[in-house]
Amino acid sequence: MTTAARNKLQEYLLLQYPFHVVADPDGGYVILFPDLPGCMTQVERIEEIPAAAEEIRTLWLETEHAAGADIPLPSYPEEYSGKFNVRLPKSLHRKLAEGAERQGVSLNQYMVDLLARGDALARVEQRLARIEERIEDIQQRLS
Repeated sequence: MTTAARNKLQEYLLLQYPFHVVADPDGGYVILFPDLPGCMTQVERIEEIPAAAEEIRTLWLETEHAAGADIPLPSYPEEYSGKFNVRLPKSLHRKLAEGAERQGVSLNQYMVDLLARGDALARVEQRLARIEERIEDIQQRLS
């Protein structure tokens, strides 16, 4: 292998490829790299995931590089800054600040908690709506 080829391989090895871990119903965990076709492995225990993921990623990249195949670059999910601005009525701002004070937390922490609870509630409501639709479908079929 030429020095240039070796350097190119090292560049790929330094990239951070995202991977998914799926619990196998029969036990163990499947590790999948969506950006690297066919790059997957399975482990028995959760603590084995980091080493196994690194090993299979490295082997896949080395094998594809040696075969002269095109190696895809990693995809990255949309990045979020964790910040957003929102305008609200002064009266609501006051109520929220007072609520944070009663809880003994910052307004920021209070808002994060409220938003998280509201989002969780919205997700539950969406699931319930889908379940209700399925029940209605079943009832119609049985009628």
